Amino acid sequence: MAPAEAPAPNTLTAAERRQGWRLLFDGTTSAGWRSAKGVAFPTHGWQVANGALTTLAADGKESANGGDIITAAQYRAFDFSFEFQLTPGANSGMIYFVTLAEQTPGSPIGLEYQLLDDARHPDAKLGTNGDRTLASLYDLIPAVKPAACQRPIGAWNVGRVVVYPSQHVEHYLNGVKVLEYERGSPAFRTLVAGSKYHVWPGFGEAVAGHLLLQDHGHQVSFRSLKIKELR
Repeated sequence: MAPAEAPAPNTLTAAERRQGWRLLFDGTTSAGWRSAKGVAFPTHGWQVANGALTTLAADGKESANGGDIITAAQYRAFDFSFEFQLTPGANSGMIYFVTLAEQTPGSPIGLEYQLLDDARHPDAKLGTNGDRTLASLYDLIPAVKPAACQRPIGAWNVGRVVVYPSQHVEHYLNGVKVLEYERGSPAFRTLVAGSKYHVWPGFGEAVAGHLLLQDHGHQVSFRSLKIKELR
């Protein structure tokens, strides 16, 4: 039997709909997303074209062009899958459990699935043991990426974050689990204490939060953003 074809971008299969998946991007509009610094979608720095939601290249600064965008809704436990396409040297992130409570000058803080061109961007060599590389929990836990799950820059990749009601969290890259941790555990809090996040009490332990796509001044595209809430 031939393998089933992958669904077209920004669509759900009948099985996914039965399982409770919902699209967070319709492929043609910015519906469901807004600026992290306002109630409307950014007027510049982002575009919706060719079935993708794209943060445009500027000067590589964090949240300084169109700014970050967040989901209108907040989520507690979820399975979130997203496709992303990096350009050479690109840096971005998908940040979860964003509450906007910290009033940071750049990107709002939260738990970050790092999006990075590891070979070209200097951030890959910073941090500890590679914890700022692609698919890592930024500045906390490095992703262990076998060659089979790595694709060249310019190809579409599938990122995935699963947060269980138990607070067990998993990161995936192109179908391969690359890290896992327990949100709020002693081990997690020890990692936070040794990171740049130590200045924020209770970092990463919000009950619920927005999902965020980061503007870091590089062109990065997103599509097939879909979520299933877990209970």
